[in-house]
Amino acid sequence: MQLEGGGEDAFAFTGTWRGYLPIALGNLALTIATLGVYRFWGKARERRYLWRHTWFLDDRLEWAGTGREMFVGFLIVMLIVSPALIFLNFGFQAMVMRGHGVAAGILLALVYAFLTLLRGIARFRGLRYRLSRTYWHGIRGGSEDSGSHYAWAHVWKTAAGYAPLALLVPWSMVALWNQRWRAMSFGRQRFEADAASRPLFGRYLLFYMAPFLLVALSFFQLATTGGLLGAGVIVYTEAPFWVKLLLFLAVTTSIYLLIGMIGVAYYSAYFREAVAGLSWGDMRFSFSARTDDWVSLLLGDAVIVIGTLGLGFAFIGYRHWSFFIRHLEAHGPVDDAALGQSTTRAPREAEGFIDAFDVGAL
Repeated sequence: MQLEGGGEDAFAFTGTWRGYLPIALGNLALTIATLGVYRFWGKARERRYLWRHTWFLDDRLEWAGTGREMFVGFLIVMLIVSPALIFLNFGFQAMVMRGHGVAAGILLALVYAFLTLLRGIARFRGLRYRLSRTYWHGIRGGSEDSGSHYAWAHVWKTAAGYAPLALLVPWSMVALWNQRWRAMSFGRQRFEADAASRPLFGRYLLFYMAPFLLVALSFFQLATTGGLLGAGVIVYTEAPFWVKLLLFLAVTTSIYLLIGMIGVAYYSAYFREAVAGLSWGDMRFSFSARTDDWVSLLLGDAVIVIGTLGLGFAFIGYRHWSFFIRHLEAHGPVDDAALGQSTTRAPREAEGFIDAFDVGAL
């Protein structure tokens, strides 16, 4: 059997918001009633619906994960992380107040390194877990790698990305993406990842420089005493307090929105580049969403959540998954050898580890 990926037709999502509505409302009600405990079972129920309505080529996906797995994983990570969180909230301040500032600084650096290490493990094992619980044509994915090498790479590559004034963040993000996916497989076929960071630096530098440029512009306006800008400063000085407050809020909101838009433009380019570098045998992938598509998604999220006083948050997972599938494309054939069952061990540790850090698999 030879299957061929045909661009945007390779993936399809057949779910509807009406079909998802009972799941969203049920998950929301039970999560509130159980003080958040049901969220893991709700996530499993949500994914069974989303996967069941997602088609790849000639067959739909199946989700085999359970809420119990994710809940147990969450409990484990909370036991591991709690001491570090207690130190960050109480221990660091106590040591500084007692005059042990140097020791407190060293411990703080070690705690952040430890949390970065755990975040790397969470990102790797979360992806491995999701692949191992995803079935297509009766086969699943996974990895034999424990993720320990990736976790240490996550620490030093993250540090290397931020150390030179955060100028190498695109390299760090792309290098970690490639390393993570190269350790994964689906069926008997391994993934390959060769995304490049060079095309991303232009947009990243624009995002990087935006706050500095806005601050410089603000100082320029304040220093201006003549002309239109100077008149604006005088009017502002003599305006009532509520006018000043509204103007301040408007300017601040505009600045944050502008920086956010530039950040979305960078992430849009990053995700397209990352997915474009991903391949599975002879099949390569691409992602068609542009900046305006991401902006529409995020603005829609905000309108739904704010307009429903937070209740609409139950639909965010549905919106993001359908967005991802609608823009994901595949090109090239699926090798017959890839359709054999994976021989990787199905991990028992759950994605609660990744949920605890709020890290998405992709």
